[in-house]
Amino acid sequence: MKIPVIVICGPTASGKTDLAIAAAKHFGGEVISADSMQVYKEMDIGTAKPAKEEMQGIAHHMIDVADITQNYSVSDYCSGAHTAAAEIVQRGHIPIIAGGTGLYIDSLVNDLDFSKSTSCDEVRLRLLEYAEKKGSEALHRRLASLDPAAAAAIHHNNVKRVMRALEHIEITGEKFSEYKLRAAGRESRYHPLWLFIDVERQLLYERINKRVDIMMEKGLLDEAKKIYNKHLPRSLTALGGIGYKELFDCFDGLCSQSAAVDAIKQNSRRYAKRQLTWFRRNTALNRIPFGNGMTEAAFKIIDGRKKEYEQIQL
Repeated sequence: MKIPVIVICGPTASGKTDLAIAAAKHFGGEVISADSMQVYKEMDIGTAKPAKEEMQGIAHHMIDVADITQNYSVSDYCSGAHTAAAEIVQRGHIPIIAGGTGLYIDSLVNDLDFSKSTSCDEVRLRLLEYAEKKGSEALHRRLASLDPAAAAAIHHNNVKRVMRALEHIEITGEKFSEYKLRAAGRESRYHPLWLFIDVERQLLYERINKRVDIMMEKGLLDEAKKIYNKHLPRSLTALGGIGYKELFDCFDGLCSQSAAVDAIKQNSRRYAKRQLTWFRRNTALNRIPFGNGMTEAAFKIIDGRKKEYEQIQL
């Protein structure tokens, strides 16, 4: 029997955490976070981690599992999340995957095979130096010469993914596109129920702007300064997180604090737009209109799978 999981996804600031906690309380579940920045310790306010009181006694997994000095990968995430899901089911609870990082969610739910997907700091550093010296387009051309199919699927400005593809090719000798096809064809251990929180675009942008202001009031400036003062390499994945990189520019004297806050809002809105593009490719989504009645609408859809969840909870 496949493991039934509830997936609550949507753009940033759409209310995923609140809905996931409500569903967990009502249906007997535990939450698996699917946020690529909440995995890092010391980054609390800027990643909108739920505080202990906000969790309302519901167990949350895959939060604070990596140091900011780690380049935590999607493979690392899936390994930990698979373990968490299995343990949740053993306790007779329902795994509820909630977050906005589409790559993490799809890789987990589709049960992608990372067995041949390895990494090497030395190779990654060499590729990063190549990109810095010759530019992202040159790096992309290098991928195109080795794996045209992978290059066609990845935009040249997405340096991280281009580097990931080249890293895989160099270490394993396998084309990245072939690896993706092999991984995609694997039978998943999960039977997901997809719930997508659909927020009207202008309202979403207003919520994002307001949330950034609240983060600043809660102490994001001090949190970012504490990390900045560690003088860590800016190439670290964690330091590229929205809310931190903009304030680092402020600390470097490259912009004012107000300009940095405006940049956080703008980059958050752009990120939300990319999230919407990613999730809307999924034809299995059950769209839940944001607003009054959102929780009730979600519960009604979840009730349709009640028999599956009861098998876990016996």
